[in-house]
Amino acid sequence: MGDLVLKKQTLSSKTLTLDTLVELSLEPKNKDVDDYPDGGLAAWCVVLGSTCAICATFGLVNSWGVFQSYYERVLLPETKTSTVAWIGSVQYALVFLPGLLAGRLCDLGYFKQTLFISSVILVVATVATAECKEFWQLLLCQGFLTGFSCGMIFGPLPTITSHWFKKRRSLAFGISATGSSLGGAIIPIASSHLIDLVGFKWAMRIIALIVFFLLAVANLTLRRRIDPPKHPGPFFAWHDFRKPAFNVFVSAGIINFLGLYTLLTYIDLSAIAVGIPPEFSFYLLSITNAASGFGRIASGRLGDKLGALNVSAPLTLVCAIMTYAWPFATTKGSLIAVGVIYGFCSGAYVTLLPAPLMAMGDMHDAGRRTGIAMTGIALGAVAGPPISGAIIQATDGFKVVGYFAGSCIVGAVALLYITKYLMFGTLRGRF
Repeated sequence: MGDLVLKKQTLSSKTLTLDTLVELSLEPKNKDVDDYPDGGLAAWCVVLGSTCAICATFGLVNSWGVFQSYYERVLLPETKTSTVAWIGSVQYALVFLPGLLAGRLCDLGYFKQTLFISSVILVVATVATAECKEFWQLLLCQGFLTGFSCGMIFGPLPTITSHWFKKRRSLAFGISATGSSLGGAIIPIASSHLIDLVGFKWAMRIIALIVFFLLAVANLTLRRRIDPPKHPGPFFAWHDFRKPAFNVFVSAGIINFLGLYTLLTYIDLSAIAVGIPPEFSFYLLSITNAASGFGRIASGRLGDKLGALNVSAPLTLVCAIMTYAWPFATTKGSLIAVGVIYGFCSGAYVTLLPAPLMAMGDMHDAGRRTGIAMTGIALGAVAGPPISGAIIQATDGFKVVGYFAGSCIVGAVALLYITKYLMFGTLRGRF
């Protein structure tokens, strides 16, 4: 009897050993997957590359307000406001829409190839925009090609940054996101002055050169740390939609982007409508984007200490208040105040948007999960500016569109708090 028990123990020991070996064989090649550097030269070089890539993509896209104004006044004077807005809305949407494709390619180990090809397309599209004279040409080059290439570059960046940071992840997101503010502050001013000095064609060519330099730095410094999984699973996974928190969080993004970019798109035109000289009004977009840079760094720092949703939700609510107030700002001082406060607070939401997604699953499929969310959010981004433009045209003013956009943002804030409750069963605590 004793021999039988001994044999069973030996067999059990061998089985456990075999199971352990199988588990080890399924682990990624690098054994330090959970050993995040949270700093060091390689990690901060990735942040530098991400900052440059976001500057070249979101910085360019966030400058759309200047082009909207220029096209309406000079290049496309016979075209309706809401029609011109489709160029910008396609840009905004395509920054998010290819997220699933870009994210999944990143998960599978094709990040470098995707980054290089998309960088080439973006530079070529920016140069091609200089030759456009008709609406459909601008929609193709500055809308579809620029937006798609920006989306393919931006999509994997939160995942790549998350490979290197965990405890300081929100700070890394915040620093990287300042690229959007830098680009959004510099490119509008540069574009406006360059158009006056050398004309639209050469202005776009010079912007293309700036984009080329930024993307060259990104291609040299960005790299993944965690190896692709041996068994990556399907390209699209429905199991993410079985998580109520994920569904509510994505819904919050869709509703938020119906209103979030309204002020950024139309603050220039609203200033001109109340008598602010055009030579000053275009600075408002740069001021707003510059303020968002401070908001991104501050929210990133606070997000690590207090939790991402604990920071982004209340600051997004302030964005709603500023959107309600914006149509009633009729002087330079009041418009600057609205732009600064709005810019600071809106930077928090965009900066911390990926953080909850990283906490909703495993890092090996973070690209797919983030991509699915970004693709959904694109629905709000593509519809928001044209809907707002149609409201402006129908009401011949900005008050109703302020109510519409502000209410969308308030609804999104409510869904963010619901997301937190679904994840943790309480509205208290750090997340």
